[in-house]
Amino acid sequence: MSEITGKPAGTPHALLDRRAFVGAALSAPLALPASEALAQAASTDWPARAVTIVEGYPPGGLTDVTSRIVAEHMARTLNASVVVENRPGAATSVAATGVARAQPDGYTLLMGTTTLAINRTLQPNLTPREPDKELAPIGMVFRTAFILHVHPSLPVKTVGELVAHCKANPGKIAFGSPGTGSVSHLCLEIFKAQAGIDILHVPYRGGGGAALDLQAGRIHAVFQGVQEAMAFIQAGNTRGLGVSVKSGVPLFPDLPPIANTVPGFGEVTFWQGLFAPAATPPAIIAKVGDALSKATEDPALRARLAAQGIDVLTGDAAALRAMLASETQRWGDVIRTANIKLE
Repeated sequence: MSEITGKPAGTPHALLDRRAFVGAALSAPLALPASEALAQAASTDWPARAVTIVEGYPPGGLTDVTSRIVAEHMARTLNASVVVENRPGAATSVAATGVARAQPDGYTLLMGTTTLAINRTLQPNLTPREPDKELAPIGMVFRTAFILHVHPSLPVKTVGELVAHCKANPGKIAFGSPGTGSVSHLCLEIFKAQAGIDILHVPYRGGGGAALDLQAGRIHAVFQGVQEAMAFIQAGNTRGLGVSVKSGVPLFPDLPPIANTVPGFGEVTFWQGLFAPAATPPAIIAKVGDALSKATEDPALRARLAAQGIDVLTGDAAALRAMLASETQRWGDVIRTANIKLE
């Protein structure tokens, strides 16, 4: 009889062989899905080229200047170029939509602002319609308060006197703003409602026109960012009455919080935070967040921006996510209550 070299299927030897094979397979490392493997590899080597921060305002403004200062500091930590690209238009929707639809590889980021929270209610047809889902928060950057200042010809020197003057002249005191639905305008709407006054809102196409008309006496008052109002007040062309934050503004220590006179006013600020496309790998988000934190914690950067009335904020993704959610709710309520609509 010739030797049988194989073992029939189903014999105890064959069963043992199969069990050994299955055991070996289970003990081997599980392979990642292709998309996750690529993301992991990309985050390991990231950044391999320049990173672009997109912002929705023209060059030279507050957001643009701040973005460039922060980008300069982030580049040192990332050891890569970080460039700022201006894409103004559609209440910053052009920039936000472009980033939301960009490749989620960390190379295209958004310097988002308060408009992300306002647009949700004021212009619901603008994209991204759900920034909290279409963008990934990375971290906070800054906030800036507003100063309520008036033309010197107005016979008022305090917020209380302004409220009394408005009540004595219903519908006659003209408040300018950079435009309907701007943070300055919404700040005015809160002031108007909480103080119980009737005023005339004069919207402009940008803050420059409102400030120049205030200086010329063509309007009576404006809520304006600290860094924008500063030159007019210091030159004596306008008179500051109060500030929109309870902590006060170091550059103007003599100006009291508006909430001291109008308790329901609370606080109003214009804020800025860094976002990425929603599907950006967590490892990349962490790297960007680390670079951002180091930038916003830098004493030289903080001092440089404080001189312009800007409060640099150090806050992680969770802080920015919470800020976006609370601001979306707040401004939505203000817009609906005041029945604000774009013409």
